[in-house]
Amino acid sequence: MCDNLVVLPDSTSQTRMLVAKNSDRPAYESQPLVYNKRQTYENGKNVKLAYLNIPQIKETYLTIGSSPFWCWGYEQGINEHGVAIGNEAIFTKDLKDSAANPEKQKGILGMELVRLGLERGKTAKEALEVITKLIEEYGQWGSAVVGEEKPYNNSFIIADSKEAWVLETVDHHWAAKKIQKKCHSISNEMSIRNDWDLNSEGFMEKAIRSGWADREEDFDAAHAYTDFTNALQVSHIRVQRTKQLLHKKAGEIDVPWLKRILRDHYEDTFLEGPFFNAALPDFQTICMHSSPANFTWGITASSTVFELPADEGHFPVIWWSPATPCTGLYLPLFMCEQEFPVILSQAGTVRVKTADPTKSEQDQSAKDSYWWMFRDLLDELKGDENGILFNKNKEIFRKSFDVLEQKWLRLIRDIEEEAAVLNKARKQKEAIALVTSFSNECLKEALEAIEKIRTQIKTAVLS
Repeated sequence: MCDNLVVLPDSTSQTRMLVAKNSDRPAYESQPLVYNKRQTYENGKNVKLAYLNIPQIKETYLTIGSSPFWCWGYEQGINEHGVAIGNEAIFTKDLKDSAANPEKQKGILGMELVRLGLERGKTAKEALEVITKLIEEYGQWGSAVVGEEKPYNNSFIIADSKEAWVLETVDHHWAAKKIQKKCHSISNEMSIRNDWDLNSEGFMEKAIRSGWADREEDFDAAHAYTDFTNALQVSHIRVQRTKQLLHKKAGEIDVPWLKRILRDHYEDTFLEGPFFNAALPDFQTICMHSSPANFTWGITASSTVFELPADEGHFPVIWWSPATPCTGLYLPLFMCEQEFPVILSQAGTVRVKTADPTKSEQDQSAKDSYWWMFRDLLDELKGDENGILFNKNKEIFRKSFDVLEQKWLRLIRDIEEEAAVLNKARKQKEAIALVTSFSNECLKEALEAIEKIRTQIKTAVLS
């Protein structure tokens, strides 16, 4: 389960495109932040994906994305040209037909499509075209979870500094809609009905031929393709909540407000938030925690906000929080060539990606993994499966993390402007040195904060 949000520049306080996503995955599936350099390749090279190999292109762009420890692709990511993409699992009627067919050819996973779009698309529209051409040729099918058979189709938000698109896919078919109004969000359900701007040849005909729709005149894509045996409340309540919070501040949405949305547990609704504590969920919330009843499937494993400035002198900004964002800390990073901190990209005990989840071991905690530091901290904050210590510890960790986030947000705007001046003076090396020095200092402060919180929690338990 995931939630993707996008805010058009005229609806933000800084007049820049904002893209955000919570990636919800199995509770102990690490999802570190991965840096992949710009690369050139010889003719005849292939990309090894989970279930097939596809031809590599001559040059791929620099990308940064959060990537499950076994996976070649990204749950969400950004490239050097300021294109950001996040995907969603959607459950459509064709999946049952595919599951019943033992000869069904496995295709490209949604996470792989995210990275392929980023590596090959210089604009949002180009990335959209990359993904849709790959879908038409190879389709989508195959498990995307270690130890589980859980195939799904995908929807995407694809954006650059100027425009944003929603793309929804069904096997080899797709429809895309350009976002025209202020802000938009998607979750694990189809949202395009009869108002798409682009589509694959045969998109409507497939549904009509399969008996899922009657005729083209009143065709409703979401109704035709949605698998209604998959509980809609899993996604629909969440997408309505993100839309409500987006529209609440439309015109002045900023990074802190997106963080607030990504940390939401329905606190200011008639539900009044969790009855016991956020780590013992009553519902599928935006910030997802594991439930002893297993109705949440997992946790929010990675949470990201991307800032996409229109001015080419400004580097795009990444705010990344590992694990559940309500217990996390959004670290600021810049999209540029750099010596990327290894600790951010480190998984746990599994250090070699298989690309194929059916061939991977389960990952386990390691002390040199930034992701696992926050995942282990979550368990410490909870105290037990029912979160017996969560409310008591909440004040400790949020007080420390909130101070840091506010400080970093205050400082980063001056850093951005200084770097932009250097970029425009063609002093890119100096600009990169400036922004990466800032991010490295923030990382150092984050690591110190984690250790301080752990000490305070232990002291509180003993007292």
